Amino acid sequence: MEERALAPDEERDGRAWTGPLVSTVVTLVAGFFARVVLGFSAMACDGCGSEQAHGFDASISTAVMVLKFGFLVPVGLLVAAWGLPWERRNAGRRALLALTAPLAVVVLFVACMALVRWP
Repeated sequence: MEERALAPDEERDGRAWTGPLVSTVVTLVAGFFARVVLGFSAMACDGCGSEQAHGFDASISTAVMVLKFGFLVPVGLLVAAWGLPWERRNAGRRALLALTAPLAVVVLFVACMALVRWP
């Protein structure tokens, strides 16, 4: 049988899993800490007056919901990074997707903290 020679960009990349794996771990840890910090931020207004506390509680509830649904973006980026074919030609795309997933968590966290009306 005749073997077909693969073009250099069609070779299977043996290290294709490292970027998505590192990104998955970093994204999960960053997401966990973002959720914990935002959860503990709810205690920032324990001694506030009723009107100020009501506004703070409403804004922190909105921020938590935005954070929960916003996690779909980094998860989608991770799924895309894992789902790309493991060929050398996709190494750049895979690295870009793997890098943007933890950055999306950071941007999401900053956006959620900006939504909160601090006392």
